[in-house]
Amino acid sequence: MKARGWYNNPEDWDDDWVFGDPRFGLARGSDDVFLRFLAETLHPVVRADPVEARRLAKVFNDALALDGWELVPDGAISGRPVYRARRRTSFHGGLPELKLDTRPLLTDPVVLHEHLGRIRDGIERDPAAAIASCKELVESLLKMILDKSAVAYTKNDNIPKLYAQVAALLALKAESVPASAKGSEASHKVLGTLAQTVNSLAELRNQLGLGHGRTTPSPALARHARLALNATVTVAEFLLDTWHERVDKGLLTPTPMKRREREPTTSHGQHHLHTPEESPRTAHRNARAHAVRIRKAHRPRRRH
Repeated sequence: MKARGWYNNPEDWDDDWVFGDPRFGLARGSDDVFLRFLAETLHPVVRADPVEARRLAKVFNDALALDGWELVPDGAISGRPVYRARRRTSFHGGLPELKLDTRPLLTDPVVLHEHLGRIRDGIERDPAAAIASCKELVESLLKMILDKSAVAYTKNDNIPKLYAQVAALLALKAESVPASAKGSEASHKVLGTLAQTVNSLAELRNQLGLGHGRTTPSPALARHARLALNATVTVAEFLLDTWHERVDKGLLTPTPMKRREREPTTSHGQHHLHTPEESPRTAHRNARAHAVRIRKAHRPRRRH
């Protein structure tokens, strides 16, 4: 290929040869042709290093932002995002960057990429679908965190219940700010608001989204979808950052075990696990033990 020959022998062609090559049609092509060309340069097959792809995407987006365009993930191949061009539609662009591929604990973030792609596509075209995908993304992330710690949950657990389990696992309580009573109090308020944000997100989805088999058109607008998106990103970033910090400090130990999902409670008040080697009581005790270790690690030492 000519591109490979230029790479191996850069003196044979000018640096801007690609713009004059008629096969690409960049010199007299439309904006769409040029934007698709840029997106292709970030494709996992073309650029195997995901770090380099993200760096180049940022360079492109800094330049494209002046004309109201950006390159955003549109699906994934083997966990690596595939990009496409779109108009910037809000103050943060079409999609805030969660940097899913830089999170070591997310060994298979394809599902989250798919949710993000649907959110991006639906913000303007189908806000109700975007809101529903926001709810699904948060729910998927909460389950991923619980799965990695072998914490059981039921099929019927909603976002507030799943969040409560994750909050207990990560010890998201007032003790998170060591040696500072005021800081702990403020942290407690912030975390309480965060929990309410997750709960409100689920309610917003039911009221304006696609939940419960609606029989009338959804009144959801683009601004409602952007509200759901911003809340989703805030919750996801906080949970991902805290989760990775806990693991890096040795306060949590991720497990490769399969998902621990409980069946709904039986008439005798018992739960059935798909993995019978651990009872719900044991799973709950393990989660509490994790939380106790985290609180002890953050507890300020007494002065003598």
